[in-house]
Amino acid sequence: MEFEYMTIKQASTLWGISRRRIQVLCAEGRVSGVNKLGNTWAIPKHASKPIDARIKSGKYIKDKESI
Repeated sequence: MEFEYMTIKQASTLWGISRRRIQVLCAEGRVSGVNKLGNTWAIPKHASKPIDARIKSGKYIKDKESI
């Protein structure tokens, strides 16, 4: 069975996000089936775009008791 992979540049075009963001997602292990070959990430062609888990408001939510 032969696996087909895409580059970060190809994933960037397909998913509509920056190359740097994809590098971060790969490093965090949020892209399923990703492999690092030397300095290059190999992303399976069937991999889906991970859900963006960053805070969208730009503000960090803190519990009032922890301040």
